[in-house]
This record gives sequence, C-alpha cells and structure tokens, in this order.
Amino acid sequence: MLVGLRITNFAIVEAAELEFDTGFTAVTGETGAGKSLVVDALLLSLGERAGVDVIRAGCEQADVTAAFDVAAVAAAQAWLQANDLADGSDCIVRRTVRADGRSRSYVNGRPVAAGLLRELGQQLVDIHGQHAYQALLRPQAQRALLDRYAGTEPLLAEVAAAYEAWQLASRALDAAAAASAGRAERLDLLRYQLQELDALALAPDEWPQLDAEQRRAGHAQTLAEGGAAALRALDEDSPSAYALLAQAAAQLSKLCGYDERLSEIVTPLDGALVQVGEASSALRHYLDAMDIDPARARWLEDRVGAAMALARKHQVPPMELAALHQRLRAELDLLDDEGPGRASLEQAKRAAWEHYQAVAAALTEARGAAAERLAPEVTDCINGLGMPGASFDALLLPLDSGNGSAAGAESVEFRIRANAGDEPRSLARVASGGELSRISLGIHTVTLAQGEVPTLVFDEVDVGIGGAVAETVGRLLRALGGQRQVLCITHLPQVAALARNHLRVSKHADQVGTVTAVEQLPPSARVDEIARMLGGVTITERTRAHAAEMLTAAQRV
Repeated sequence: MLVGLRITNFAIVEAAELEFDTGFTAVTGETGAGKSLVVDALLLSLGERAGVDVIRAGCEQADVTAAFDVAAVAAAQAWLQANDLADGSDCIVRRTVRADGRSRSYVNGRPVAAGLLRELGQQLVDIHGQHAYQALLRPQAQRALLDRYAGTEPLLAEVAAAYEAWQLASRALDAAAAASAGRAERLDLLRYQLQELDALALAPDEWPQLDAEQRRAGHAQTLAEGGAAALRALDEDSPSAYALLAQAAAQLSKLCGYDERLSEIVTPLDGALVQVGEASSALRHYLDAMDIDPARARWLEDRVGAAMALARKHQVPPMELAALHQRLRAELDLLDDEGPGRASLEQAKRAAWEHYQAVAAALTEARGAAAERLAPEVTDCINGLGMPGASFDALLLPLDSGNGSAAGAESVEFRIRANAGDEPRSLARVASGGELSRISLGIHTVTLAQGEVPTLVFDEVDVGIGGAVAETVGRLLRALGGQRQVLCITHLPQVAALARNHLRVSKHADQVGTVTAVEQLPPSARVDEIARMLGGVTITERTRAHAAEMLTAAQRV
C-alpha cells in the first residue's frame, strides 16, 4: 500500500510531505486548489510521461518520491525480485524532471527506465479518473474487466499460446507450399547465408551491448579526459563549483538575520550543494571504474564491423541479425531432407486448431459463468446509485467461425437497460455522461474488489451526482476501503464524511507566488472542512452541527 508521498517543486506545490493510512481517505479542497495534483504527482512517480510544464515556475527540477509497503503484494515482490530491485518490504520510487526536459527514475535508490517504473506502478496503484467511463466504452476494456473479475489470467495465457501455435502451424504449411518451387536453389542460398551467420553467432540481445561498449571504448580517452575536467570544475579546482556554491550559501545564511526573505534563496542553494556533491561522487566512481583495454577495443571493432557488413548484405538493422538467423535456420530445417510432408503439416495445423478450440471453449465457459455473476452485482450497485430500474448485462459475442483470436473466441459487450421496459443498449449508446459515470463506478467497484492491486485512486469519479446517491458512493468507497487502500478526490461532503482519513488541499498566494499545501485533518478540523463543503462561503453553527452529525453517522457505517 501507499505509505507516503513527498512532492517538491511540482506545478504549484513547493514542498509537501503526505502520509497515508489504510482504508478510505478523502482528498478535498476548494475548486482550483490543486486536489488533482496529488494524483498527478503520484502518476509522475510511477513513470507517467511529463514535460517541463510540471516544474514549479522558477525552479530547475520537479521531484516526487512515493513510498510503498509491499509486504502483502506478492506480484510487486516478484517483479522487484525479478528485476533485482527488492529491498525487503519497502519499495521507494522516485522521479525527477529537469528544466532541460530530461527525467530520471529510481526504484529503491537504483536508476531504472521509465517503462520499467510504469510496469511496477501497475502492480501497486490503480487510478481511475473522472473520465474513466470513456475507457470503459472500448470493447477491449470491457473484456479485460470481465476477465479480471473472472480470474481467467491462466486460461488467457493458455489460449494465447494455443493461438500462436495454430498460427505457426498455418505459416509452416503456407511456407511448405511456397517452397516447393525453386527448392534446391533456395537451399543452396540458405546454407551459404547461414554459414556466415553461424560464424558470427550473434546472440539475440548482444548487438545493443556491443554497440554501446564499442562506442564507449572508441571514445574512452575523450570520456576520461572530459570526465576528469568536469570533476575538477565541480569539486577539485580552486575555486570549484561546490566551493563557490558553499561560499554563496554561507554568505546568504549570515544575511538571513537581516532579511528573512533570503532564506528562500538559501534553500535551493542547499539543494544544489547536495546535488553537486552527489554528481561529483558519482563522476568520481565512474572515472575510477573506467578500464581501457586495447585488445578488447580491437575485438569490439572487428565484431561490430562484421555485424554491420552482414546487416548491409541482408538489408536489415544489425539488431535484427539474430532474429534473421533464427528465421533462416527454421526455413532451412523445414526445407532440408524434403521436410515434413504436406499431409503431416496439414495434420499439425488441424491438431493445433483443435487444441485452440478446446482451451478457448474453457475460457468462454469461465467468462459466461462470470458474466452471470457480474450482471446482478453491477445491477444492484447502479440501482443504489440513483438508477432504480436499470439493469446491466455482459454479453459474449462469438467471433466469425474459424477465426478466433489470441484473447479467445468471442468479444465482450456491456449493455445497460436504463429503465424497466427499455431495450438494452451498449454503453457506447448511453447518452448521459452522468449515467455513464455512475455505471462506470458501479462496474469498477464490483470488479476492483476481485483484483490484487493494493491501492485504488478515484479522481472525482463522483462528478454529476449528489444527495442520497452521493452517500451511496461514499458507502461503496468505504466498503472497498475495508479490503484495499482507497484514495478519492471529491467535492461532495457526503462522500468525504464517510472516509476514515481526510486530506485537505489549500492554495494561497504570497509575494513570491501561489503555493498549494496539503494537510492531514484531525477530527475537529474535519467538521470545519465538511461544513465548508456544505455551506460554501458562509458557514453557520447550524452548518457545523450538520457536518458533525454527518461525521458521527459515518463512523457507525
């Protein structure tokens, strides 16, 4: 689960450090205060793409760090172990975005690619924005939700493997038919080409490493000289960048006693000192680890040259040589010694198709059973969300006979009957955005309870509802919080009152600029915040009493 979030110089947030608890947490604040910045910062920490516009005005870098406890998250632990990033039950992810557009990602202190960070994020947090229903209109998303609810992941993998085997058998049969003409000439050419490729024996993942190492070796002297010059400028020459920064920070610190506004300049200078120190240490380690081996450099040059020559000959990028090698070998095996007969290949294709049909039928059966369970649960849920008489159904629509797909033999379509007696319609034909958001919330509430992602975030999914329906939404989120950690950004007092924990986002301006702050509310302050949400500008004692009554009633739920 999410334990903490530290945000620095992100959008209009100068610095915020948040702690999160289990259960349902509401995030509230005035319109425009920046409530969704909490979600945006969390998304950034988990690898979401971001431009320099996320950096606070006047700052060089935005920095977001999220801390997770993964002791009970088996999938995340397995991922961390597989990528050699495990650190007990803790998982600390950090993302920085610099003013030059570059970003850096870290997991447990070790740098990783943003793509890997996004993979990890999918194991830790499931975020649903106020327009989540738009994604739900896609057939693929509907199928994925039904499969998650049904728990069909192992069957899906088996179906995908069976489909690929059938496709391979089909291609083998087609290749055998195409190879019947000019077989001898093709065999001679294949043997000649494979002789060269066998001599090179380029491994599947070797080229990127070869290319990178050869470039480093070819510029080793330049790297060493340039790195040493940079290190001297940073921390060894007199005066060095570090010494000058330290001198400036010390001088301004003395002057703060005369003008406290200078402290706002000292703070980024202190941060710059830390960063220069870290950069100097990292550069020193880099230079110490450099090892220039002339023999290795010559070997690299020869091997890269041989790979480039073969790549030009076959008109493919060097990184595709290993795959080409495998394809040509497979083709030779197929053609050599007459290969399997046409009848044998046809039998293999039939057997592969029959196996696919069997596992696809098992998947269809599992989806059908899940659809029968899902329909009444979602129907009950949306009936309580201000849509009495509405009913939900999940239909399995068979694909054309003899086709199939890696995802099974059918597509999935969610349909809704908005009122008793109406014709069922697909979600894409439901005109009201308010209805769609409630249907989406109902479907996600039912299906997310079956998932394994420990933290669920809802960003204003309650837009367009109010009154008793809002209280029902709050009850749903509170119930979901009994199983998972739930964060909800909301503008509805009925929803916020039902939260076990409460964060308030506020925005205020000073002479420097506009700043957003986030604070954990104690029970007494929650009364004031709920009263503000109820009463608007003027808050009376009656409004506060109503707020206190709502909070008291919520604790009995």
